[in-house]
Amino acid sequence: MATELHFDCGTLVAPSLPEDEALRTLFQRDTRTGVYRAAARHYREVVLRLRERGLPYEDKAKRFEPLEVELTTPIEPFPHQKAALEAWNRAGGRGLVELPTGAGKTLLAVLAIARVKRPTLVVVPTLDLMTQWQGVLSRHLGVPVGMLGGGVSDRQPLTVTTYDSAAMQTEFHGNRFGFLICDECHHLPAPSYRFIAEGSLAPYRLGLTATLERTDGGERVCEELLGPLVHRTDIRELQGRYLAPYEVRRIEVPLTPEEQARHDEARARYLAFIRQRGIRFDVPEGWARFLAESQRTDEGRAAYRGYREQRRIALTSSAKLDVLWRILLEHREDRAIVFTDDNETVYTLARRLLLPALTHHTPVPERKALLSAFASGELPVLLTSRVLNEGVDVPEARVGVVLSGSGSVREHVQRLGRILRQRPGKRALLYEVCSAQTAEASISERRRQHRAYQEEGEAC
Repeated sequence: MATELHFDCGTLVAPSLPEDEALRTLFQRDTRTGVYRAAARHYREVVLRLRERGLPYEDKAKRFEPLEVELTTPIEPFPHQKAALEAWNRAGGRGLVELPTGAGKTLLAVLAIARVKRPTLVVVPTLDLMTQWQGVLSRHLGVPVGMLGGGVSDRQPLTVTTYDSAAMQTEFHGNRFGFLICDECHHLPAPSYRFIAEGSLAPYRLGLTATLERTDGGERVCEELLGPLVHRTDIRELQGRYLAPYEVRRIEVPLTPEEQARHDEARARYLAFIRQRGIRFDVPEGWARFLAESQRTDEGRAAYRGYREQRRIALTSSAKLDVLWRILLEHREDRAIVFTDDNETVYTLARRLLLPALTHHTPVPERKALLSAFASGELPVLLTSRVLNEGVDVPEARVGVVLSGSGSVREHVQRLGRILRQRPGKRALLYEVCSAQTAEASISERRRQHRAYQEEGEAC
């Protein structure tokens, strides 16, 4: 009797199973309906096992067939792209590739789609990236490319969507794509996003990122859902030839006596509270506990205001603004991106410097206009918080200024990557400005724990 396979809301269903231990370990008996059910991601493993054993089966699960797609514009891959593609192919068309920002991850995906020739779903973190990917795929593959997200619902054999939209749609279209590509795949381990890969039948999978490692070990989830890490190329291997050569300069600035006094008073109030309550931030629940306890008493609320105040002073000190102004004057012939950790700082800078701010609140038409003006040189400086950290292509940027940020290594590497797109004669320069004698100095040290920053202050 042939085994029937069905797709049901992100799961693979079989009314009955043959006596095969390997198969039965993948499925669980659904006591509600009496069928056997497995995560849809096991589809490939199940089909290969049935074929290997010569067991008859009827595939009613998948709703995709080979796709006639060819490169309409020839792509001559760089050596690192070719090595990555070959490694992924040797791994059976499953796996993760870690390449620096600007190293051509999108074109690598185009080459993979042309090789696999299956309906493909590309998942990206932002609407800007969704539009960007659609343009690249359309240009090189010459077929309609659909989009799901941002008010657009146009599913095609080649479709680009956001993580948020994909998480809501996978139960409906998880059987319609044979190839799943997750751009910036370090987002995938988030509990709300895992179902994108769990609920997809796609036998071919590719994860792309510039920074796979996560502090919570979530890269293991990526490997489980998309395949093993098959290729990694470091920034230093490509800079000067495929990426712009770069230099990193770290500048520590002092607080004024008045700022230092207000900072120390606010910080002491905040630290006294967390020490009294035994709150530790070196454990996962530490921050959540602080937020909860700080809202229960007047003392707690004062401590939270102290935390906010000491942080605000360190991030927006008058010396930082003076240094920023000098940097922008020195590089007035270059295009520069100024990164901050929060929107409040961006808007403060925008008011003082009379420059436009680009945040996640910026409407899409305005955002496109700002990026277009930056690309043309009409607008030489972009002020932003985190929306340009990943993915958005701004090859004209030569100077980056990190005025504030988190302790995340990934964020810092992504910000460096924004200015490394290759251009003739380009030499990129990243400034990191931090306030001395504040917690920001230790945050700066944490986020610099990456190979790209091992030779601080020296030309790379």
